Amino acid sequence: MVGIAQQTVFRLRTSLFAHLQKLTVTFFDKRQHGELMSRVTNDIENVSQTLNSSFIQVFSSILTLTGTFAVMLYLSPILTLLTMIIVPLMFIAIRWITRRTGLLFKEQQQAIGELNGMIEETISGQRIVKAFSQEERVMGEFAQKSDRLRRTGFWALTYSGFIPKVMNMLNNASFAVVAGVGGLLALKGDGVVTIGTIVIFSEFARQFTRPLNDLANQFNTVLSAIAGAERVFKIMDEPIEKDEATEYKETILKGDIEFRNVSFGYAVDTDGYTIDQVSFHVKSGETAAFVGATGAGKTTIMQLLARFYESDKGEIYIDGIPISELPRQTLRSQTAFVLQDPFLFEATVRENIRYGKLDATDEEIIEAAKKANAHTFISRLEEGYDTVLTADGGEISQGQKQLLSIARALVADPVLLLLDEATSSIDTVTELEIQEALDRLMEGRTSFVIAHRLNTVRKADTVYVMEQGELIESGSQKELIERQGVYYNMLVESKV
Repeated sequence: MVGIAQQTVFRLRTSLFAHLQKLTVTFFDKRQHGELMSRVTNDIENVSQTLNSSFIQVFSSILTLTGTFAVMLYLSPILTLLTMIIVPLMFIAIRWITRRTGLLFKEQQQAIGELNGMIEETISGQRIVKAFSQEERVMGEFAQKSDRLRRTGFWALTYSGFIPKVMNMLNNASFAVVAGVGGLLALKGDGVVTIGTIVIFSEFARQFTRPLNDLANQFNTVLSAIAGAERVFKIMDEPIEKDEATEYKETILKGDIEFRNVSFGYAVDTDGYTIDQVSFHVKSGETAAFVGATGAGKTTIMQLLARFYESDKGEIYIDGIPISELPRQTLRSQTAFVLQDPFLFEATVRENIRYGKLDATDEEIIEAAKKANAHTFISRLEEGYDTVLTADGGEISQGQKQLLSIARALVADPVLLLLDEATSSIDTVTELEIQEALDRLMEGRTSFVIAHRLNTVRKADTVYVMEQGELIESGSQKELIERQGVYYNMLVESKV
């Protein structure tokens, strides 16, 4: 049973984690990460404890019940029938209790998930909490959620505590009925029941009710595990990203991108389209820059290109192939991202760069770092490329993180490059260093660049101006300046 339990939990945990990797970006956008972590850890551990302890107890209790019932039936069918009276009473009592505890255990697991989500969110944003002096508010919110968990746990355990008391009462009542009725039958002297039979039967009746007590006591643990399992299976039922098309699985992309009347909204029913009727064509090897105010739809275009989301209307083509027919793995394996907030894993510098190409050699990693202007600062680290970075690279500067993310993109050798505000949070001196690395990275690749600093898009083949989800201007930087339109005004304002 222990082996079966451990194997079951192992498969459940592995399946859940694998399923999480296949879910859409939309799913993660709408949920707290800490709450999801609670399902992978706390809820599954709840199931594990039940399988390891309760089911073994349930199995042995059922064996004991079966054997004891057979002997009791052999000794006296009449007294056995009297003993069985407590069984329906027991089920009625347990049903009454578990209808209440079942809901409470579900609420308890939900409260644990919300509490874990709040803890993860607060720890991740600890700098912001301290910067705005929100410690008291955070502690108050934590106390409120923790108190909800306390109250739910209190009532769940209080109701479930009635089960052994009710069982003891029914067992004593059963013993009294067996002793009383058995005594009367013995006094009649017809030999159906003897004093010896009553003594032996009473012992077996207690042996029969003991596993019933054990089963009833395990009921609470099982209910708690069921509540955890339901939360796990609710995630498992979430639809995954589907790649039904296999025709272009082995396709080597060239990077010719075309948007034809593409519209998309994150919540169309309430907010309308984020981008509306957008059309443009970027040839292979060209650099397209997107500028505009926050919320104009620039990042949405990147999201659609990576197939994190699917367009609501229109079509996107890559090398003449509808992007919906191109497997995500094929597309993303030939695409690299350099984002505004680079993410680093808790691993060595070498492993963080190698994440772009898992079979990259040490020579390829060093070469990529040199092209990204990262080799110099890496060499100054205590253990060089073998320096272990903590979560999200806390020991190095924002600019150095960005250089590592550029090196990671370089080692991947992508066809399509997506740069989303890659220099927006960098000082001017570091920006020049990063821009030089980005120029090397974009060479010979189809590149999409989002930038608020207009000097970073000066080398783009085409600049696209977005406003409220629409494409209102396009052309080279020189052409847009000569038109003296929206882009020209943005450029003038940026220099004021």
